[in-house]
Amino acid sequence: MSSSQRGVLSIDEGSTGTRAAVVTADGSSGPSFYRPIAVVHPDPLRVEQDADELWRHTLQVAQQAVAWAADSGVEIVGVALCTQRATAVLWDSATGRPLAPAVVWQDRRYAAELEALAQQWDPVLLPRTGRPVGSRSPFLWAARQIAENPQARAAADAGRLLFGSIDTWLSWNLNGGTAHAVSASNAAALGGYLLREHAWDPDWLAAVGYPQELAPPLSDDDGDFGYTDPEVLGIRVPIAAAMGDQHASLIALGALEPGQGMCMHGTGTFVGALTGDEPADAANAVDGVLALVGWRSGGRSRFSLEAYTSTTGSALRWLVEDLQLFDSAEQISELAATHPRDRDTWFVPTLAGLRTPMAVPGARACLTGLSLATTRAGIARAVLEGIAHSVCDTADGLRSTMDGPLTRLRVGGGLAASDALMQSQADLSGIPIERVADSATASLRGVAYLAGVRLGLWGSLDEVVGARPVGRTFEPATTDHERQELRAEWQRELRKSLP
Repeated sequence: MSSSQRGVLSIDEGSTGTRAAVVTADGSSGPSFYRPIAVVHPDPLRVEQDADELWRHTLQVAQQAVAWAADSGVEIVGVALCTQRATAVLWDSATGRPLAPAVVWQDRRYAAELEALAQQWDPVLLPRTGRPVGSRSPFLWAARQIAENPQARAAADAGRLLFGSIDTWLSWNLNGGTAHAVSASNAAALGGYLLREHAWDPDWLAAVGYPQELAPPLSDDDGDFGYTDPEVLGIRVPIAAAMGDQHASLIALGALEPGQGMCMHGTGTFVGALTGDEPADAANAVDGVLALVGWRSGGRSRFSLEAYTSTTGSALRWLVEDLQLFDSAEQISELAATHPRDRDTWFVPTLAGLRTPMAVPGARACLTGLSLATTRAGIARAVLEGIAHSVCDTADGLRSTMDGPLTRLRVGGGLAASDALMQSQADLSGIPIERVADSATASLRGVAYLAGVRLGLWGSLDEVVGARPVGRTFEPATTDHERQELRAEWQRELRKSLP
């Protein structure tokens, strides 16, 4: 069978749904099979999912992709997993059943307790783990489950308790319970992961009361996650890679060398950049900028920086669905393209607080500078400019922390379809913005590329990423002076909107 008929089964398990597709030797993916996953909010602070439902739906889409491969004459040589990060599961290794609802990464039930630890622990954790205490801790949640949940306590006493993130849970189910591990990129999101040592921080685990001996074993992102159980998936192949979803997008969007970055627009917008073989100094970073493992392969970690703007796509949804000021996000983009840049009308999209360049959870959005001459097109332009400025704030946060410049930014996700937004991002950032051609499958393909290199499907990540179609590039159309003026005006408007 020729190499063109080989592929990697890639599973992308996100916060609200799971999909699977087979990525073939040309670097493209076959049809994507999708199932939604329910997210439950028992109270304003708790966010949970049913880990059993998550596994069932993931298995269903994986089986559909396996069937497509069989019908299409594609030999599946391995499996790759990319998953939502910092969502955690506790389960009984004997029964395979979860012992509590999975705690989702948006959960804030322990935020007040963690805030009390921040003054002491942030200066310790930032240089070690690249992130502050924050408002969530899966290890604290697991420790409380062991202490307060009789089933979890009994499983721990009997040596049957397993804990991990979603990649751990899915790989354990796929391999029939023969291997238990967490990938480096997902471990970093759980907190307490020592970036340089590739080890758990015993001091932090002790501080939140979690038994270190129950921490999931650490693996490279393309490490050993076992082989698929034929009785589960119908095939026996290696589970060759597991990554956090944004880390997989970093690969697919070609951020393979220091200074190369990616921007993924969704409900919110992630901006990430590779920094090299040493983690950046997160202790001196602006608020919201985290130092992470981009990915770890062959015992070598490639480090990255990441920042997040929480209301970008969700701001457009709010304007369209809740306020009904526009018919669609596409209409906002079309109207904005007809209106010149306006320095009088400003939209600050901090509908869920501000993260970067400063953490202000109580920040509120605002639309200012309106007059009787203001048109819908003018408002649409202000909305996209405000989103572009917010994303540039995250990119500037990365740039201020990196040792070198941000040399390239490849952009994907739903909002990337807007030419007006892409041009604004280029103008305000001062760097070319390349809209990738197939960003909808970026995370799914990125982890498959890492697995495929391990399995010999490609010689290197550069080989497979470099062979992908080139997208459209938006060059900055403003002068340096004009850009600096616009960014200064934005900062003034931003600060005026803060409480």
